[in-house]
Amino acid sequence: MNIKTPAWRTLALTSLVSCLLLGCEQDATTESVAKKPRPAPVVETATVEERFVVDEIDAIGTLQANESVVISAAVTEPVASVNFVDGQQVKKGDVLVTLTSDEQAAELAESEANLADAKRQLKRIKSIGKNLASKSDIDAAQAKVDATKGQLSAIKARLADRLVTAPFDGVLGFRQVSVGALVTPGTEITTLDDISIVKLDFTVPEVFLGKVHTQSLVSGTSPAWAGQIFEGRVASIDSRVDPSTRAIQVRAEIANADHKLLPGMLINVTLFSDQYPALVVAESAVIQSGSRASLYVVKDDNSVELRNVTIAKRMPGQVVLSEGVERGDTIVVDGTLNLSPGMKVRVLGEEQSSLARESDSSNIHSS
Repeated sequence: MNIKTPAWRTLALTSLVSCLLLGCEQDATTESVAKKPRPAPVVETATVEERFVVDEIDAIGTLQANESVVISAAVTEPVASVNFVDGQQVKKGDVLVTLTSDEQAAELAESEANLADAKRQLKRIKSIGKNLASKSDIDAAQAKVDATKGQLSAIKARLADRLVTAPFDGVLGFRQVSVGALVTPGTEITTLDDISIVKLDFTVPEVFLGKVHTQSLVSGTSPAWAGQIFEGRVASIDSRVDPSTRAIQVRAEIANADHKLLPGMLINVTLFSDQYPALVVAESAVIQSGSRASLYVVKDDNSVELRNVTIAKRMPGQVVLSEGVERGDTIVVDGTLNLSPGMKVRVLGEEQSSLARESDSSNIHSS
């Protein structure tokens, strides 16, 4: 006897069998994917190089004029004339102020007349002849000439004191006197600064004393001249260390032909010490964990080794290492986050070359 199976039961049985078969296929696919090895991560590398490094010491300094003086009178006299304006650039010997000198001018004229008369008398006595003029008469006439010359020189010196002149080339400050003012020795007339060269004074800690030498290069910047760098050299180093600050004063000289730098300005200073060879790597290669620094070194079989390193100096975008690597080592500079010690890697440049070779090979087979 044939028993007819309902259609719905046949359909359900067929679906169950299909699901079981499909599930087996999916499990096989998943197992196949799980067994497939992950590709090695691609990293960017660089070679450890030895370069010359210059230590930089930062400080803050103050500018001073190369030569600076307060102009004043040597005698007490009224001002007869003022021959300069504020901020004028003058040469050595230029007359800045003339003091009243009528009395000295009269004495000068009298002394010149007396000298001329003394010379005539000496000439007359000598012309008489040795038989008529005694040696004592000639000596007396000569002594009078010499004495009159001395008086004349003294008067000229007093006249020179009435002329206030520039002792060196430079730039004058503000005028502090007017015509008719009575000046005395020490009265400030103006100031004079030689700023063709400026002196930059700054201090450095005593621990850097061995790295500071005369003729060491310095560079400075000023907020007044944004973006401009002024260069000079160390001219002298103080002979004492300040016991309260444990710092030593250093003086550098900077050429200032355009007079942009003025005495009293604040300068941010960078002092460059001697050059020395060192191992330099990119800062991105260093993995910092607390106080410990490390980096990945790529070995010959393209596996990576994690090495601890010692950082001797940091520079913008780079670090100087004193221990942990050697010159010529290949290190990972980009892609360190995906690495672990012993892992195989693919180098970025080599990966691109491999892809290019595979592309060329496929083109040959297809043709």
